[in-house]
Amino acid sequence: MKKIGMVSLGCPKNLVDTESLLGDLALNGYELTPEQAEAEVLIINTCGFLQASVKESIETILEMADYKENGSCQKLIVTGCLAERHPEELLKEIPEIDHLLGTKQYPLLKNLLNGAGGQRNLTHEPAEYFENYGQRVLTTPDYTAYVKIAEGCSNLCAFCIIPQLRGPIQSRTPESILKEVGQLAEGGVREINLVSQDTTLYGYDLRLKEGLIDLLEQINEVEGVDWIRLFYCYPTMVTERLMDAVAGIEKVVPYMDIPLQHTHDFMLKHMKRQEREAGVRQMLEQLRKRIPGVALRTTFITGFPGETEEHFQHMHEFIQEYFFDHLGVFVYSDEEGTTAFDYADRVPKEIAEERRDILMATQLSSIKKLNAKKIGTVEPVLIQGLDGDSLLTGRLPTQGPDIDGQVIVENCDAEPGSIVPLKITGTLDYDFISSPPPCGGADEQLDRR
Repeated sequence: MKKIGMVSLGCPKNLVDTESLLGDLALNGYELTPEQAEAEVLIINTCGFLQASVKESIETILEMADYKENGSCQKLIVTGCLAERHPEELLKEIPEIDHLLGTKQYPLLKNLLNGAGGQRNLTHEPAEYFENYGQRVLTTPDYTAYVKIAEGCSNLCAFCIIPQLRGPIQSRTPESILKEVGQLAEGGVREINLVSQDTTLYGYDLRLKEGLIDLLEQINEVEGVDWIRLFYCYPTMVTERLMDAVAGIEKVVPYMDIPLQHTHDFMLKHMKRQEREAGVRQMLEQLRKRIPGVALRTTFITGFPGETEEHFQHMHEFIQEYFFDHLGVFVYSDEEGTTAFDYADRVPKEIAEERRDILMATQLSSIKKLNAKKIGTVEPVLIQGLDGDSLLTGRLPTQGPDIDGQVIVENCDAEPGSIVPLKITGTLDYDFISSPPPCGGADEQLDRR
């Protein structure tokens, strides 16, 4: 029996792959260990989305390779997006790697560990992926989990390498998703976070007319689930029907993650995005009209090739006009293999970084005003547990795990995973401060979401 150690890098979608892989190995009798020095097999599930993540992945591989000399490691296995993107270079430059698997070869790993086959590069081997896993080993707290509902992406954004790495969208069947959600709920998971490269496109390849809405309605019926959250929604696919579903389905929290990337029509066209400013404005206005109290999360890119000061100021003014509850800004990263890699009119990195800093400073100013409006209200809070030795924290329905702010909980000893009504008493930039409301002071109409 081999002891397996695992390092997972990158996005929640990659984390789901890691958890599924660990579950597959555990079901086949392998022992999992968090101690890398004790692991006989070390697996690194890499990210290759941006140059910064490529660098982090390579550094992690090299760090884990040291355990072949200074630990118990007998096999070093690299999986994921970077393996898919640069297989030959990795095998040439890092000879310590025993096997390389891509984003759809995870089920092959147990066969490798059982001694079947010695091929180093397996990134192009076919493998069944979506329906194979009946169990996952959660690396998140036991009350929350990500559920990946589709693989790949059929959008052709000029800055993105994902379609080349993971292929076009391939939706999981509703039956497999519901089975997984049911198993997670039986294990104590109360919050389901739906992820994919384009969540709003779920089911189109299966010829499901309103696949995502139907899926939300079915997950809503799963006993034990309290919160359902949507991540990675493509703007043009956020329909009024979907808005009404988010507003009307009991367990779906009022939270929409919609990466916009830019606001100026020239830049959107240059990025090969489908949406345009007028449509984005209409969508945002309808979201706030149809989903009471909705929290909007988005991301923007600064320094994309061709972005002028006029284009940037347009985006800056847009952000000042539309207060976003959560906002991230990325500096454009030049990625070989993308359409934008061959674009001219490059923006100097220092200018792109300065623009990012301006947007984030504006966001901080906006969020202070937005969050102050919640002071005095009673809100449902999902308790996360202690942050450090004594600070109890939680999250509102309008705060996603890991990427948004949190709620600091005072004078309360609620258990992690419980959802309790708390009064917002103050703010700390992106975070809230809360305490239990006075006896009898809680809003009797408090929505469970």
